[in-house]
Amino acid sequence: MKIKLSRNFLLTLAVDLLILAVSYYMGHLIRYDFNIPDWARQRFFETLAYVLMFKLICFYLFDVYRGMWRYTSLKDILDIVKASALATIFIVVVVLFATRFKHFSRSVFVIDWCFTVIGLTSIRVFTRLCFEEFSGDVGPAIIGFALKKIFSKKLAQKGRRMVIIGAGDCGQRICREFKENPNVKSQVIGFLDDDKGKIGRRIHGVSVLNNIDNLEHTIRSKSVDEVIIAIPNACARRMRQIVTQCRQAGVEFKTVPDMGELIDGKITLNAIRNVEYRDLLGRQPVSLDQESIGEYLGHKIVMVTGAGGSIGIGLCRQICRYKPEQLILFERAESPLFEIDLELKKNFPDIDVVPILGDIQNPGEVIRIFSQYRPEIVFHAAAYKHVPMLEVHPWKAVENNIVGTCNLIEAARTFQCERFVFVSTDKAVNPTNVMGATKRFAELLIQRENSDTDRGPWFITVRFGNVIGSVGSVVPLFKKQIKEGGPVTVTHPKMIRYFMLIPEACQLILQAGAMGKGGEVYILEMGAPISIDTMARDLIRFSGFEPDVDIKIKYTGLRMGEKLYEELVTAQENVVPTAHQKIMVVNSCPVVGISLDNDLIRLKEAAAARDHRAIRTLLKQSIPEYQPFDYPDAGENQNFV
Repeated sequence: MKIKLSRNFLLTLAVDLLILAVSYYMGHLIRYDFNIPDWARQRFFETLAYVLMFKLICFYLFDVYRGMWRYTSLKDILDIVKASALATIFIVVVVLFATRFKHFSRSVFVIDWCFTVIGLTSIRVFTRLCFEEFSGDVGPAIIGFALKKIFSKKLAQKGRRMVIIGAGDCGQRICREFKENPNVKSQVIGFLDDDKGKIGRRIHGVSVLNNIDNLEHTIRSKSVDEVIIAIPNACARRMRQIVTQCRQAGVEFKTVPDMGELIDGKITLNAIRNVEYRDLLGRQPVSLDQESIGEYLGHKIVMVTGAGGSIGIGLCRQICRYKPEQLILFERAESPLFEIDLELKKNFPDIDVVPILGDIQNPGEVIRIFSQYRPEIVFHAAAYKHVPMLEVHPWKAVENNIVGTCNLIEAARTFQCERFVFVSTDKAVNPTNVMGATKRFAELLIQRENSDTDRGPWFITVRFGNVIGSVGSVVPLFKKQIKEGGPVTVTHPKMIRYFMLIPEACQLILQAGAMGKGGEVYILEMGAPISIDTMARDLIRFSGFEPDVDIKIKYTGLRMGEKLYEELVTAQENVVPTAHQKIMVVNSCPVVGISLDNDLIRLKEAAAARDHRAIRTLLKQSIPEYQPFDYPDAGENQNFV
């Protein structure tokens, strides 16, 4: 450890030397009933320099001087206790072997140790208290702190009055952050928690006032300005109750993100954000087999296609936690690629992040990238996904979702990747649109690549529904319409969809990648389906309006290729649970390769000819469960629907 000889360090060293010298002298003074004999006094002066030197060496070894007094923690105090104990033991051993304790009293060293620990920890804790109470120079802070404690029971606090909901680990961290940050003027006046055993207790000097059900009463009686919801794993019902009480009381309310949203897993003041609709879903935290994921991602070359998309970005953030040797970002959109590259290099400077502006539809480009970087793990998240748009341009769906996937499969097989994880969708099940049919065709291509060797490549499919917060999600559209004053457009009052959070989906994709051995189709547990109509009404209320009163809801009818509900498995597939409670696996029939190859060739030809009818006919032949709408002949007009 290298210590910078700054003015603050020299001042700290001087204060510590004074405390150590006084402690050693107090040991003699108390031992001899405040009447130190001349011979003992002489011993004191003869050994003082050595005692101070031994103690400073031990403090150096325990990094005591790396900490700042204003941020003194329990760990710093324990380091002082351990360093003092080691120094005392060392001094006693030296004295024992050198003098056999002749003209030395053993109790002097015990008393000296007690005063050393009390003196060093007291000055540090007192300094921290001063900085927590005041900002600015420490001198005026100490004087002000003393005057405040002596002459006043309580001084008026400036700033906003806040209540933290949740007196657990997360809540106490937030409270400590508020108290330690001199730039934050808000005052935490109390906690609320459902644990009756905590009510009346104090955390960092702040009382647990009441249970959460009494939030509205607490807000009014304590003149609360803001509420911080510090319950990362709160269920949907509880979050709705809290939000409703805050809205009725007319106060601002914020929350801390789920642990899966945090890059470094640490909750800070910067992580506090406004409550969003995703917080009302009540999705429970995902438990992962960190060891198995780390084994197949750590120190590996990993590629993510569609790295600038919602799932691609989420995957990149999660993958970086497992410290790959290199992360290749493959993306065709320039701006999203630039943004995620900048973010990852800032947050994970030790990881070699390589942005590649490319297109999976170009086979030569795909082969060149695989040849140059030799990725060992591939996550294929690139896809066209907007259902109505692909109904208008079905050839684009074929070229990107099918041909692009083929290009990646061929490259992965040629360069012997270890694992290839394909991100699919619930729209691939009994599809009624081109997007779902092309994704199902891609699933079949992945399944037939099941390797019968232990070396791989292992081709794995992960299928799930919609994610809250993605670019194509309905939530941003509803919020935009609400902001504009309505109407909010809902396709059908009975439409339902499965939803999960982006971090949750990405974590489970990584987990499925660790579990797969080739050929599996994994299904993520999506929970209960959500009514889109109910979602729209919740968002309107969440924005402070009343549905059909302040903001109108307009039903527009199903769009091209849409159906009222999505499914996760076909009639021919049997779902089997896995070792992970949120991941299931499908038992399906083997895929015939020759038939797929013939269909693939004809689909490429139909896409090149922009023949929408031929594309749908061929997809229907390859995927019998595909039920396309009967569109009129387009001729040369692309906008035929």
